[in-house]
Amino acid sequence: MSELLPEGANSVVHGRGAIVPLEPVPADEVDAGSPRQGLLELGSIGGCDTGIWELRDGSTFDTEVDEIFVVLSGGAVIELLDEGRSVEVKAGDVMRLTAGTRTRWVVEDHIRKVYISGE
Repeated sequence: MSELLPEGANSVVHGRGAIVPLEPVPADEVDAGSPRQGLLELGSIGGCDTGIWELRDGSTFDTEVDEIFVVLSGGAVIELLDEGRSVEVKAGDVMRLTAGTRTRWVVEDHIRKVYISGE
């Protein structure tokens, strides 16, 4: 997959309108519904990966990497399974997830986020 914002180039990506190809979430990660997800790699900066990630139509389980993200559109309830609490995020929210955190993402319609994650 090519980077949309390669190093050494001054360029822009319209994050809310970018086409993110979606694929079914692997069955062993599905909790409910028929979730689909996809990502666009934006590039790397300072040793971190960046991209746009989208999830639609269901609930999924994940084990997180260390990342900070900004929600561009939609929203989700993120259950932090090891902490026994939930966080609701929506457009404009910024969140940090730490590596190894087990989560359950509950998405009624969609969530689209820009993420920065450690390699």
